[in-house]
Amino acid sequence: MTVYGYFLASEEFGPTDLLSQARAAEEAGFEALAISDHYHPWNDEQGQSPFVWSIIGALSQVCSLPVTTLVTCPTIRMHPAVNAQAVATSAALTEGRFRFGVGTGEALNEHVLGDRWPDAEARMEMLEEAVSVIRQLLTGEQVTHDGRHYTVENARIYTLPDEPPPIYISGFGPRAAALAGRIGDGFITMTPDRELVGRFRKGGGADKPVVGGVKVCWGNDRDQAVRTVHRLWPNMALPGELGQLLPTPKHFEQACELVTEDMIRSAFTCGDDVEEHVSAVRAYVEADFDEVYVNQIGTDQQGFFDFYRTSVLPRLRSGR
Repeated sequence: MTVYGYFLASEEFGPTDLLSQARAAEEAGFEALAISDHYHPWNDEQGQSPFVWSIIGALSQVCSLPVTTLVTCPTIRMHPAVNAQAVATSAALTEGRFRFGVGTGEALNEHVLGDRWPDAEARMEMLEEAVSVIRQLLTGEQVTHDGRHYTVENARIYTLPDEPPPIYISGFGPRAAALAGRIGDGFITMTPDRELVGRFRKGGGADKPVVGGVKVCWGNDRDQAVRTVHRLWPNMALPGELGQLLPTPKHFEQACELVTEDMIRSAFTCGDDVEEHVSAVRAYVEADFDEVYVNQIGTDQQGFFDFYRTSVLPRLRSGR
């Protein structure tokens, strides 16, 4: 049975709004939450970026839904040993309802301490070592590690959940899918790519969950919804590796001058057509995803939740 969740966009909304959305999502019938982990937004128009670990702590107190980071980069901005402590506390606070989604990250967030931004191969190597360190620390045993990228000396986490949370690996290509199958408890990818899911399952992820997410902009005026997406999230239309390599919101704004409203109109679900929204989410189900997280772009959150509660989620669950 597919899980339908709501995606909290911490690049676009501040702490109070995110908590309100989480409550509204639970009331609307969404079954889980995902949340982005950023230091910067993608552009200044989005305008937010609260510390994800504070938000997760607050979420544990305002709703009962499971929470997954989509995704944290545990390799540069925060040392894996510090990430491990944050993960353990979050899992304890949520009473086992936390899942740790990780990926190789973006320069946008990870260069802020002045570290060199590695190439893709090095980032995957760092991610694998970081996940190993985090898993060791989540056992509660004292850990000393002298690896290629990380050193840990006599570290032990004392506040632990009853069980270590699962670690899901994010990826957008075949090598990342294979890595997720080999070391992950699940796979995260943002496009409904059945072939990529197949690579993950063949690489060791046969019975492990596959998680995806889709952004939409519900609204009664489709043209206005298109303009809202173009103003706030044009970065979604950028090709190739730009999303991983550009270092500042200003650079993204410069690149996004190439993105037109017509590009947004043809690529994203905007407006209030039930069939379009159902089809956008169902594409993930048909590609063999186990969890799908939907994010509403813009300020009309309650209208979106009402629309999904009454018109979209019932259709998805009935299979019609």
